[in-house]
Amino acid sequence: MPILHAIVLGLVQGLSEFLPISSSGHLLLVPWLLDWKDLDDVSVKKAFDVSLHLGTLIAVVAYYRRDVVLYARDGILSIVRRDRSTTEHGRMAWLLVVASIPAAVVGVVLETWIDEALGKPWIIAVSLIGFGLVLAWADRRRGERSFEQVGLRDAAIIGAAQVLALNPGTSRSGISMSAARARGFSRDAAARFSFLLSIPVTAGAVVVKVGGLVADGIPDGLLWPMIAGVITAGISGWLAVWALMRLIRTKSFDGFVAYRVLAGVGVLVVLAAGWR
Repeated sequence: MPILHAIVLGLVQGLSEFLPISSSGHLLLVPWLLDWKDLDDVSVKKAFDVSLHLGTLIAVVAYYRRDVVLYARDGILSIVRRDRSTTEHGRMAWLLVVASIPAAVVGVVLETWIDEALGKPWIIAVSLIGFGLVLAWADRRRGERSFEQVGLRDAAIIGAAQVLALNPGTSRSGISMSAARARGFSRDAAARFSFLLSIPVTAGAVVVKVGGLVADGIPDGLLWPMIAGVITAGISGWLAVWALMRLIRTKSFDGFVAYRVLAGVGVLVVLAAGWR
């Protein structure tokens, strides 16, 4: 894999993982549109996927580093010190764990079917459009619930909605923010919960994928592209979180909805015209 391809895919992963536009969908569409064959080899695709997810994990942990320390500490203490009342940070830590479970379970059970049946360009295009409209609908619902008001029912519903993001084109951040907005949370609270939720979800994926990488080894010539992928995904991911958290305080998600619809229509036009 050329370093340039690794950098481009790293940028795509970092930006689209946190913006509500679907990282998995874009990582399939970009090579398809540019006729890149780098990821046609299954072993290369799996190995490079580790670097991209590691990069975005580093990005979100770095951005929320203080919260992560508090959640991890109080979450563990809530188990160790059973006589101690659970703190707000400890409570939130376990809500994030609860919200991570549905997608993790379904992902493991249906991994083969997802890889074989989903991810086709037309499905990604339709998903970009359809779930973009869902985001637009949810964002127009009135709601000013704060992040601190997330409860067990909210976490379970947002976690269940995240199962839909196993379909490339849906967007993990997009569907989780849509579910949170539908539950009456402010844009800021919805985005914050979505980003923090990406930590256990991505960390779990990285652990599983690293296990496979250790067993299979890094494909020849892929080490430096993987390093480039980690760096670019990490930097662009941090910038995406930073930018979105500031943008949504004054703007709606309409810009992302418009992009999703236009991108989806564009892919359908390319398919209909037979250009790819």
